[in-house]
Amino acid sequence: MVLYRRSRIANAPYFLTMTLRDRRSSLLVDHIALLREAFRDARQRQPFETLAVVVLPEHLHWLCALPENDADFSNRVRLIKRGFTVRLLAAGLPLRRDARGEYRLWQRRFWEHTIRDDEDLRRHVDYIHYNPVKHGLVAAVRDWPHSSFHRFVQRGLLNADWGGEAGTAPEGGCGEP
Repeated sequence: MVLYRRSRIANAPYFLTMTLRDRRSSLLVDHIALLREAFRDARQRQPFETLAVVVLPEHLHWLCALPENDADFSNRVRLIKRGFTVRLLAAGLPLRRDARGEYRLWQRRFWEHTIRDDEDLRRHVDYIHYNPVKHGLVAAVRDWPHSSFHRFVQRGLLNADWGGEAGTAPEGGCGEP
C-alpha cells in the first residue's frame, strides 16, 4: 500500500486540485449550483476561506485558508466531493459504483501544494484565473463565468482585461514554473 505524505502546516494557504474520473465530463459546470451548495455546506461544517477558485468542466483549482492551528484540508476536500456526489444523486443523476463500492465520479486522490510565500501565492492565484484560457475554454480570462477572477475585479485587485487574450499568459508566469 502506498503511503501518501501530505504537508500539513497550520495557518498556511493550500492550493488544491480535485478532478473527476471522466476527464471528458462537464458535470462540474453543468451542475455548478450543486457544487456551490457542497462548498457552502462544507464551509459550515469545517470553516475555511476561499482565496481563489476556478471550476472547469472536469476539474477545479481551489486556493483556501484554514482557521488558525487547523491544517485539515483533506477532510474539507472529502466533504466537498461527498456533498457534490450526494446532491447529484438526489437530483436523479445515475452514478455507477466501482468494484470497491465507491461512486465513479471523482478521482480517488487530489493534488495539494502548500503556499510558501507571497510570490508563490500570487503565482497560484494567477494560475487559477488563467486556467480556462490555458485549457482553450475561452479566449480571455474575463469570459469564464466560474472563477473568482470576477470577485478580484469587483474588489479592484485586477483589471477586467487582466490576462490578455489566449496565448499571452500574464506577466511573471502562472502556477508552477
